[in-house]
Amino acid sequence: MLQSVAVAPKKLADYRPIVGEEAVEELRSLAAPLRGARILHVNATAFGGGVAEILYTLVPLMRDVGLDAHWQVISGEEEFFNVTKAIHNGLQGMDVPFTEEMRRIYERYNRLNAERFEGDYDIVVVHDPQPAALVRYTGGKGGKVWVWRCHIDTSTPNPAFWEFLLDLIRPYDAHIFTMREFVGPGLESKHLAIIPPSIDPLSDKNAPMDDGEIEAIVSGFGVDLSRPLLLQVSRFDPWKDPLGVLDAYRLVKREFSGAQLALVGSMASDDPEGWFYCDRTLRHAGEDFDIFVLHNFHGVGAREVNAFQRAADVVIQKSTREGFGLVVTEALWKGKPVVGGRAGGIPLQVIDGETGFLVESVEECAQKALYLLRHPEKAKEMGQKGKEHVRRNFLITRHLRDYLELFRTLLRC
Repeated sequence: MLQSVAVAPKKLADYRPIVGEEAVEELRSLAAPLRGARILHVNATAFGGGVAEILYTLVPLMRDVGLDAHWQVISGEEEFFNVTKAIHNGLQGMDVPFTEEMRRIYERYNRLNAERFEGDYDIVVVHDPQPAALVRYTGGKGGKVWVWRCHIDTSTPNPAFWEFLLDLIRPYDAHIFTMREFVGPGLESKHLAIIPPSIDPLSDKNAPMDDGEIEAIVSGFGVDLSRPLLLQVSRFDPWKDPLGVLDAYRLVKREFSGAQLALVGSMASDDPEGWFYCDRTLRHAGEDFDIFVLHNFHGVGAREVNAFQRAADVVIQKSTREGFGLVVTEALWKGKPVVGGRAGGIPLQVIDGETGFLVESVEECAQKALYLLRHPEKAKEMGQKGKEHVRRNFLITRHLRDYLELFRTLLRC
């Protein structure tokens, strides 16, 4: 069978102080007709990236409200994940080749994973392109309803990649996208749902921290908290533009000579390109010892990311293409305004001039970072607005509600 992912129990009642009694009771009422429904989520990795983070909370909360929810991951060798990374880039519009050999590798691993698929479920939710062919190679067996959940922006894809994927996802009974604008050309869905992602406010990455712990963690990596700190948290990926962040930091440093920059990421098992781009980032950083390039192999986990986001004076997410950008949500939840690229789901979160700033160039990024450094009271006000925006729109409880409503529609209950 596919590899099952163990998740720790979570209680919906624990979120009551954050979202209120009414929201909690609404969720329990929505879930009541679904009690006992068998739900399976399938994706490519249990570590690294927003999908895994969401499922570590979403699956146990589904269980807590009465669903029989499970999470499994597919398996593959490096050649498969090299191909799926190219597919990811191609779907976001990158001009990269799609060869017959790449097609054969993708299909072979999806066929092998389909052979390992076991069990009977009311709904199977398949996340992103890596396992998208499962419905084809299983013949739809094992699931009464199959749903494909796309976390990336396919609005202007490389045609070769989109035509290939479109043929694979057409058989699904429903499709979920983050934004309506992300739906690729020519997809005619029997049921199209728009569900933005979310964060768990009680996770290690987002739970409150005292100042002493923040200082101990961040200074332990060599950062001087008496000086300004700029931060970007993201995978090492060309779409996240860490090289552009480095260039913007250098412009800021001309006026704030003590400024520091931390680029904090994680190396996910389904992203072999990450190491290459991390090396490229290090070369671009050069010998500036006020730049800190850190990832999970340096001991940076959820708690450390939490501390860096709380310690930062300016949080940046200079993406040029983006699915949603949960790191933006995380920073806003901590009361930090964000300087973000005008891409993907970032404008849903960064209301320009209110919860942060939207930028389209290195120079704009530097200018807005300088503004926040020069106007700390305004930055604090924007951060407070950002936290409330997340509370209303992007917490895991809202995400659970959207799934419950979709499941009830699909199962007609």
